[in-house]
Amino acid sequence: MPVEELSIGDYVLNGGESATLVMVEAITRLLPGVLGNTESAVQDSFASGGMEHLVEGPVYTKPATWRDQEVPPVLLSGNHGAVDRWRRDQALRKTARNRPDLVAATPEESLDRRDREVLAEESVRDGGQPVAN
Repeated sequence: MPVEELSIGDYVLNGGESATLVMVEAITRLLPGVLGNTESAVQDSFASGGMEHLVEGPVYTKPATWRDQEVPPVLLSGNHGAVDRWRRDQALRKTARNRPDLVAATPEESLDRRDREVLAEESVRDGGQPVAN
């Protein structure tokens, strides 16, 4: 029987148990009925449209202020388009900071004008170079 090698990241573990647990969790959440809300998996990191992969941005819930941290006003505005844009901007920023390799691998045609502005602000596209507008 051939052995298939999988990677869960660039690091070394003492054994395979932790890696197996990560894989079991990642795979089982895709099975019908495992998640309470079927839309949850669609909204996860690496399931976003447009770019190939985005790291999920920050998530807020109630109350509106917690430990002196306030929910951004746009999230309380009721403007679903503005909320979606804010979430995408945050995901772009976080991806640029934490996974610039994913941003660099993104086809230019999948980025809209605002995406390019956000990435230019982060100055990480293409090995730390700002994105051309």
